[in-house]
Amino acid sequence: MPAPAAGNRGNMTLILTNARLITEDGVTPGTLTTEDGVIRDVQPGPSSLPGAVDLEGDFLAPGLIECHTDNLERHFVPRPMVIWPNPLAATLAHDAQMAAAGVTTVYDAVCVGGFDDEKDYRRKIMGDVISTVERGMAENLFRIDHRLHLRCELTDPLLMNAVEAYATRPLVALASLMDHTPGQRQWRNLDHYRTFISGEGRSAAEIDAILDGLIDSGSRTAPDNWDKAVAVFRDLGIPLASHDDTTQEHVAQAAEAGVTISEFPTTVEAARAAHAAGMKTIGGAPNVVRGGSHSGGVSAEELARGGLLDALSSDYVPASLLQAVLRLAQDEATSLPEAMAFVTSRPADMLGLDDRGRLATGLRADLVRFRVVDGTPLVREVFHGGRRVL
Repeated sequence: MPAPAAGNRGNMTLILTNARLITEDGVTPGTLTTEDGVIRDVQPGPSSLPGAVDLEGDFLAPGLIECHTDNLERHFVPRPMVIWPNPLAATLAHDAQMAAAGVTTVYDAVCVGGFDDEKDYRRKIMGDVISTVERGMAENLFRIDHRLHLRCELTDPLLMNAVEAYATRPLVALASLMDHTPGQRQWRNLDHYRTFISGEGRSAAEIDAILDGLIDSGSRTAPDNWDKAVAVFRDLGIPLASHDDTTQEHVAQAAEAGVTISEFPTTVEAARAAHAAGMKTIGGAPNVVRGGSHSGGVSAEELARGGLLDALSSDYVPASLLQAVLRLAQDEATSLPEAMAFVTSRPADMLGLDDRGRLATGLRADLVRFRVVDGTPLVREVFHGGRRVL
């Protein structure tokens, strides 16, 4: 863990002034004071108190909350067929990258199932991923808060063996139910899936054979795994998310099972149905930054404009969170405070984190300081519990 910033050692007061504070009510030039890791005061205008830190007009916002990132796996497997031999080093690198993106609370997505021949490395690393995150939190090795999000691939016949082995681990705080059967949900367009799996040297016949096998396996396995996984997580009181909802029927199935979150709905129809059922929606920040989905799904910006978006996730690009916030504001899809809420207060509310996500007295002093350079966010400092970690 990096040393605290000057003037922020132990329980000393930290005064951050000449900042543009992003609150739920707007953007206000002002001063924020922390003490013992908690926000003690938020005031408009500058402070002349001794020791006040001049933020030079930079934005100051709540630390970002990331609810679904695949980034940790990329550090464990940085190249195909390469499993990094030091799990702690891989996890620390991921932790640092998330902090550098302005994230102060992250739900690390761990693949549970989906252990086909090409993804068998997931089976090999899963235990190390979970135990290393647990160790980092227990020994205070990380810059930010880490929790575990189990991504359950319903098409895997061995899924429930892994679910039953890991669902009771103490850091597991979210589970999502995924059906990546070709022809369904995200991959309802088989041409998009063919492009996705058209690795070097694969013939059309080989791709068709892969598709036929996946369609057959998924159609036989996913429904039974859905029922079993829902029962396990419901009994443990772990929040459930559906994934890539496409139709009203998908949403109805999720709502009936007690699912409260719809991750990455692929159509306006599904997002609207999710809201009607009282579910919250998560869109992809990369989708916003790129101007659309890479797999043919609905534009997340379109969902935001329609009032059908509740939160954003960086998914596979940590830095996309703040970029998406600025893009939504620049495109006038929503205001800057509302766009910031998609990565702070709204995910906090969605996940029951009532001690963070806002610049408000009494909440954790999880903060990100950034400025904008040619439309691009530049993260300058990050504070976790009042302590500077970047």
